Order: sequence, then structure tokens, then C-alpha cells
Amino acid sequence: MDNSSANQSDALDKVAVALSGLCLLHCLLMPVIIAVLPFFAQFSERHLHAEILIVVLPISLIALSIGFRRHADKHILGWGIAGLVLLIVGATLAHNLYGVVADRLFTVTGSVILALAHYRNSRLSRNCRATVAV
Repeated sequence: MDNSSANQSDALDKVAVALSGLCLLHCLLMPVIIAVLPFFAQFSERHLHAEILIVVLPISLIALSIGFRRHADKHILGWGIAGLVLLIVGATLAHNLYGVVADRLFTVTGSVILALAHYRNSRLSRNCRATVAV
């Protein structure tokens, strides 16, 4: 794999980590904002998790796939997919069937797992690139 692909993979991993962090921030701060600022109470029934998934899923899948082709670590791919599954379940089934608390548990857990998988993916990809360059 050429240096261009490695740089793209690294950039996508960084974007994916940032998006996971934003998702986590959204999940943790939104209830506080709603409780503190009654104006936002009208938005409490609406959540953005399904819309965020439209951005998170393709970026994460592409970054994890490119990284996997470089380092071939199935564990990272597995953790990344597990994080994505938790995000999907939280944004859809858990939210609709069990409410906001279940939604938050799934999405916060999925965000943390996904961010860690992308971080590790980025580190291993960078190490592979350094090994090839030597």
C-alpha cells in the first residue's frame, strides 16, 4: 500500500475518533443542557443519533478497512464493528423500545469502544508505515 493510502487511513481514523468524541459529548451534555435550559425541553424527544450514524458509519468502515489491510489485526476490526453495532442498536432499537437511558448506555459504550478501536487502528497503521519505510 502506498503512502497516500496510509495518509488517507490515518486522516480517516482521526476524523472517526473526533466524531466518536462528538457523539460522546452529545450524549453526555444534551441531558444537562435540557435540564438547565428549559427552552431546549421541546427538543428532548428528538435525538440526532440516527442522523449522526449516516456520517459515522461510512467513515469508520472505510478507515477500519484501510487499516486492516495494512496491519491485519482482526481484534481492532472486531472492536470497531462491535462499537458500530452498539451505536446502531442505541440509535434505533434501544431508543425506540427502552427509552433514553438505554439509548445513552448503548451509544456511550459504543462511542468509547469505537474511538479506542480507531486510535489503535491509527497507531498500528502508523507503525506499519514506519516499518515499510525503513
